[in-house]
Amino acid sequence: MIRLYGLLFLIDLVVLVVALIDCLSTDEHQVRNLPKVAWVFIILLFSPVGWIAWFVAGRPQQARAGTGAGSQWRPGSGFPEDQRPSRRQVAPDDDPDFLRELARNRRADEEMFSKWESDLRRREEELRRREEKNE
Repeated sequence: MIRLYGLLFLIDLVVLVVALIDCLSTDEHQVRNLPKVAWVFIILLFSPVGWIAWFVAGRPQQARAGTGAGSQWRPGSGFPEDQRPSRRQVAPDDDPDFLRELARNRRADEEMFSKWESDLRRREEELRRREEKNE
């Protein structure tokens, strides 16, 4: 008989700790029916009734993924079929549009670089001419 009471006490203690951790880790705006602080006191002070009440009446209800027309996607809840992207993601080195844009940018950069080089050569030449005139 003592073993049975000991086992029931341990089960009660474990479930109480689980309920308390669950209550404390739940966001304040998701707790149902009472403020979060009230649920903590109820769980701690009224041991099997408190945590049973928490799991039945205080814990936030979990919405199932894909239920209802207005369900929103949340991380870890799957990807609803009607919201799945139609185009498959392609790596940049396999995407022809990206490669075309890359080549276009490279040509523009080379043209700009050649203009800068020619401008630098022209300025250096003008500087040399001025120095030769001053000497």
